[in-house]
Amino acid sequence: MLGRRIGVNGSLPNTRIAEAPAKVNLFLRVLGARPDGYHEIETLIAPISLEDRLEVHADADPSFRTLSLSLEVTGDPGLVRGVPNDESNLVIRAASALADRAGVRGFADITLEKRIPAAAGLGGGSSDAAATLKVLNDLWDCGLDERTLLDVGASIGSDVPALLMDGPAIARGRGDRVEAAKVSPLSVAVVTFPFGVSTRDAFAWWDEAHGTTGPDPSPLVEAALSGGEALGGLLFNDLEGVVVRRHPEIGEARRALLAGGAFGAVMSGSGPTVVGCLSPPGRRLEEDVEGALERISGRLPTYAFVRDRGA
Repeated sequence: MLGRRIGVNGSLPNTRIAEAPAKVNLFLRVLGARPDGYHEIETLIAPISLEDRLEVHADADPSFRTLSLSLEVTGDPGLVRGVPNDESNLVIRAASALADRAGVRGFADITLEKRIPAAAGLGGGSSDAAATLKVLNDLWDCGLDERTLLDVGASIGSDVPALLMDGPAIARGRGDRVEAAKVSPLSVAVVTFPFGVSTRDAFAWWDEAHGTTGPDPSPLVEAALSGGEALGGLLFNDLEGVVVRRHPEIGEARRALLAGGAFGAVMSGSGPTVVGCLSPPGRRLEEDVEGALERISGRLPTYAFVRDRGA
């Protein structure tokens, strides 16, 4: 389950190429603060076809005396700006955590091509970390089983376990308790912004506002499985209201998507990205709607689809 979308680079030995998909939250329910400083949540996370790309060259052997890790970040300057290439990047943290768990000595040289905006509520950094864990578990011959790899992922970031699941997943706790879910084919328009929203800030704003907890998500989960436009009226994100108060353009983009024909729209994660659901599959918004969204967000929407298992 944890090995999909990893390819071999035939030009270099001990090298793998992996895709790290962005995610959208079809619902995000905040149940309250936890004693450990996190929040208790429940969410349906769905990977989409907008992806970062990693090339990993690595080896491990008892003959190595130390562990050496390097990261190069490439891509559009607007996406790469501000993305670190040191131990603060989740890619390096993932490699280091895996090496610690498995007792690895060796090296990993990683090139990360960014296509997913940072701090956008799309889980780009967490997905990069998940892909790193899967690839290095193979290249370093760690032999960690799925449960152990999920535990390592949870130590890196709350979204990492769900993004190790190779398809849609429901995450609970602080994100560390995950189970596979099913989402019928779904096309989305993804509206990003040239600014980010810190996850820590979004949850702090929810606390300050004494935020409310959304409804029982069972009808939404059933609608996601069965497909159809009934899903659109059930989408929700408990963080959306408090984030929109600071960034009203998020609300404007959501309204523009709905007015432009999306059958549902919701902010993803801690924002600011807004996702609109489109029908039939593969549909695009009209040019005037795209133009309105570009005026609001500064960017044209990106079109993607939810990745299910095996897709």
